[in-house]
Amino acid sequence: MPTDISTLRGLAHLARLELDETREQQMLGDLNNILDFMEQLRRVDTTGMEPLVHLSQEINVLRDDDARNTVSHAEGLSNAPRADSDYFRVPKVLE
Repeated sequence: MPTDISTLRGLAHLARLELDETREQQMLGDLNNILDFMEQLRRVDTTGMEPLVHLSQEINVLRDDDARNTVSHAEGLSNAPRADSDYFRVPKVLE
């Protein structure tokens, strides 16, 4: 299924590409090679084949989330350069 130069120019316009004459010919050859390869893949008999969802059968083993307080509120504020009762004091960002 070869593609012509007008189709390539239309695709280049949609992709906002500016191609010179030599680059157009190069891209046209590459595009035709890709389309030929896709045609070969289309002809492969895949009946009875399950679709590939993952590349491997490995399953991530994650630990369960265990919510716990390891630092108390007072200990956290004691490390702050400036604190105001229950909050961190930071410089103003917006005027």
